[in-house]
Amino acid sequence: LGVLDEYAEQKERLDFLVQHRDDLLSAAEDLKTTLNRIDRVARQIFIDSFTQINEKFKTTFASFFPGGEANLQLAPEMDPLEADIEITARPRGKRLQSISLLSGGERALTAISLLFAIYQVKPSPFCILDEVDAPLDDANVERFVRVLKEFAKGTQFIMVTHNKISMGAADTLHGVTMPEEGVSQLVSVRIGGQEVEEAAG
Repeated sequence: LGVLDEYAEQKERLDFLVQHRDDLLSAAEDLKTTLNRIDRVARQIFIDSFTQINEKFKTTFASFFPGGEANLQLAPEMDPLEADIEITARPRGKRLQSISLLSGGERALTAISLLFAIYQVKPSPFCILDEVDAPLDDANVERFVRVLKEFAKGTQFIMVTHNKISMGAADTLHGVTMPEEGVSQLVSVRIGGQEVEEAAG
């Protein structure tokens, strides 16, 4: 006589577990659908941004190397989100080659032109550059400063540098000196003006 009661109890438990299993399967399907949609949207956003950055990169590179050309390329037959990005560049008078085969100064300017290309696609009110001109010789620093002045018309740049040519192109200089042992002194100079500020620290 107790079999019917036990059957009813076990059936209720089975129905409960089946309901939970169906809920989990439904949630898993919803999650897969959402992830696929996110992946599809992320891939499209990446491809769109990559295309825009590549176009800006070509223009910016030509600003640093008049008559030169550069290109970004994704590894073929790979998922764009997983593929390597190959950078090729050709300063005027040279053949198109991988960035790894360029000289140190050319590589630095190519990297800077890529950063400026990304910056043009995703702009911000100001940009901080930390000794990006360190590997450049004087001729390349002058190229860099010339292009930087063009960009500075639309945004504010804060640049850390030890290069005199870069310093000479700045609107305002802020420096730290040590006139005596253990005492730092901050000095600010507005280029083209008469304002000089000093503060001991």
